[in-house]
Amino acid sequence: MLAAAFVTLAALLPLSPAGAAAESGVSAVSGRSSIAWEPCQEEPAAECGTLTVPIDWSKPDGPTVDLAVARRKATDPAARIGSLVLGAGGPGGSGVEFAYSSPGFFTEEIQKRFDIVGFDPRGVGRSNPVICSASVYNEMPYAVMKSQADFDKWTAYNKRLHADCRARTGPLYDHVDSANVARDMDALRAALGEEKLTFYGVSYGTLLGQMYAELFPNRIRALALDSNMDHSLGVKAFLYTEAAAVEDAFDQFVGWCDQEPGCALHGQDVRAVWARLLDKARKGELYWPGVPDRPMTELQLLWNGVLGTEGPAWQLMSEVIRALDGGEPPSWVPPLPGRQPVSGEVAHLPTVILCEDYNLRVRNYDEYAEIMRNSARFAPDMRFNPMPIEDLPVCLNHPTTNPQHTLRYTGSAPILLGNSIHDPSTPWIWSANVNRQLGSKAVLLTYEGWGHRIYGKDECSTVPIDNYLISLTVPPHGFRCPVGGRVENTVKRQAELWPTDGLPWSGPVALSSRS
Repeated sequence: MLAAAFVTLAALLPLSPAGAAAESGVSAVSGRSSIAWEPCQEEPAAECGTLTVPIDWSKPDGPTVDLAVARRKATDPAARIGSLVLGAGGPGGSGVEFAYSSPGFFTEEIQKRFDIVGFDPRGVGRSNPVICSASVYNEMPYAVMKSQADFDKWTAYNKRLHADCRARTGPLYDHVDSANVARDMDALRAALGEEKLTFYGVSYGTLLGQMYAELFPNRIRALALDSNMDHSLGVKAFLYTEAAAVEDAFDQFVGWCDQEPGCALHGQDVRAVWARLLDKARKGELYWPGVPDRPMTELQLLWNGVLGTEGPAWQLMSEVIRALDGGEPPSWVPPLPGRQPVSGEVAHLPTVILCEDYNLRVRNYDEYAEIMRNSARFAPDMRFNPMPIEDLPVCLNHPTTNPQHTLRYTGSAPILLGNSIHDPSTPWIWSANVNRQLGSKAVLLTYEGWGHRIYGKDECSTVPIDNYLISLTVPPHGFRCPVGGRVENTVKRQAELWPTDGLPWSGPVALSSRS
């Protein structure tokens, strides 16, 4: 099914430059200050500091923003190569937190050879986050629109939302796209004393690496981009490929339940159970375990189909579905997924970053309804991928400052891409298309398994990335990591990861075990 869907979708993928012109050759000025390092209050084994950069890089002498940076020094100074800068997922993932957790993520060899450096991108976490009034945020309409009236309601609401968030966030609000972050990364490179950048980006963090390759093609030592965004896709191709990918991931889960006696739904018609739950959610009759005071939405149920397949965490996913269908709940119930009301005075809205990177606007409800119908063709069980569908209405009226375009890389350093075949969040076809855009200078490492992110999945998908970062050797073009054995045996070798931050394209979670 996945192959057939992707053959159809391939016609939607651009082959030639479109949209904004690539900006290779643009030089960034250095940050306003070097980084004064001191032990991190939250993680004393790491060092923390700030880097000051212009809010608007076209006005280098204008207002500035301080970016939070964290560093873990190389564990073997004699073997140290340099700094490895991290690009976390999201949008909204914290690179500082990524650096804190890096000993549980990277191999000992990487930790020996590199100072591991993470930063919170502008508009995120400790770096002047995009914030809004909680009172306005909590008035957000339901994301799935059913009529032109819903579309008009969102259009009116967005004017208030973005005006409020712009006032709360300040002038940075209109300068949080990934091209601006790439310029920040070059300032960070200079502040670290590195002649060229060594970078590992995962999920939405790959877009930072791609933009850096365009803007600073001759300042790259190594770019390892794991589970890639595709910045060439228009709104329809973006949503249809997401729908096909999450349906394929759900198919893999169903196949596992059919094979694995330990699946909590083994012996049942999993698709029928899922359809029954979707129907109850649409009627307002479905409740999350331990949350009896408000019914779940269809979106919140569909989020389980993403979060349960990202790790994958199929066993837990099967137990959650069993509980939603009236059975015994799991021993640990994950947090209720999806966007929810917030308490306090402010709410964070990293979706604005997506809005500035991707033009997801549609003309009217009819065009939106057509997209939803076609998404359901690619995803008869999942209907659509809830991540972009939840964000699309927020982006209806927001200007796109870094619009989609085909990548243009003029540098000579090889770039390593990676993706799993059955990724529900960043489809394999996205990395394949990025590889096609970058040409012979890029190598795509395909993990023939499941989940979002390939680093740490097994030796075959981890060692080539380590070798590339350390010695700049790349695997052959078309390199694939086969996954042997029955489905359930392979999954048992992987840590069961259930993202809990509720963010699209979420950043890495430390593995509890490695094969």
